[in-house]
Amino acid sequence: MKLFLDSGDWRLFSKYEIEGYTTNPSLLRDAGTTQYQDTLRWLVSCAKGKPISLEVVADEFHEMGAEARNLSQYGDNVHVKIPITNTRGESSSELIRKLSLEGIKLNITAVMTFEQIRLAARSLFPKTPSIISIFAGRIADTGRDPIPFFTLGLAVKHDKTELLWASAREIYNVKQAEGVADIITLSPALLNKMKLFGKDLAGYSLETVRTFYEDGKSLR
Repeated sequence: MKLFLDSGDWRLFSKYEIEGYTTNPSLLRDAGTTQYQDTLRWLVSCAKGKPISLEVVADEFHEMGAEARNLSQYGDNVHVKIPITNTRGESSSELIRKLSLEGIKLNITAVMTFEQIRLAARSLFPKTPSIISIFAGRIADTGRDPIPFFTLGLAVKHDKTELLWASAREIYNVKQAEGVADIITLSPALLNKMKLFGKDLAGYSLETVRTFYEDGKSLR
C-alpha cells in the first residue's frame, strides 16, 4: 500500500518518505493560497514526478470538464479530482465517463456510499488509470465500519483503478487499510506519528506518566 501526503503546503513535500500527494481547496485555503491555479502548477513541480491529485473548483459540469482538461496538462503525474456529485447532489457520472474516455487520469473524490462506489467504478474507462477516494474517516465518524465499502470497491473496480483510503483519523487506519486499499493519504500530523509504529508500550506508558508529572508540577 502506498503512503501519500495530504497537504496544501509545498514546503512539506520533500519532508517525508512518501509515494505521492493529494490536496484539496480547503487545505490550500488553510495554507494561505490566493492564486489557486498558479499554486497547483507549483505543487506539481514540487512533486517531482510523483503522483499528485489536484481538484477542480467549478460546480457546473461543463466548467468542471474544462478545468479538468486544463489541470491534466500540468504533468503526466497529475490525477484530476472530480467530486462524485456537484453541490446540488447531481451525479458527476457522465462527466467522469467522458473525461476518462479521453484518457484523463481522474481521482473521484468525496465518495461515501455503496452506490457512489458502484457508480464511480462503472463510469471509469478500464484502460485509463484512475483513483476512487473513499472517505473512510468521515464514514467512521458516522459510526459505520469503512471496511465493507472497500470490500465492495475491490469487487467492482477495474484493474487500473486504485482505491484510496481518505480522511484518515489515526495511525491505526494504516493497519486497517492494508489489504483493502491501494493508497492511504495522511495529514502531516499523522505522518509524524508513523515513528510510533511498534513502539514499546511499557516505555510509552512511562513517558506518559512522566509527561503528566512534569505538567502537574507546573500547576502546584
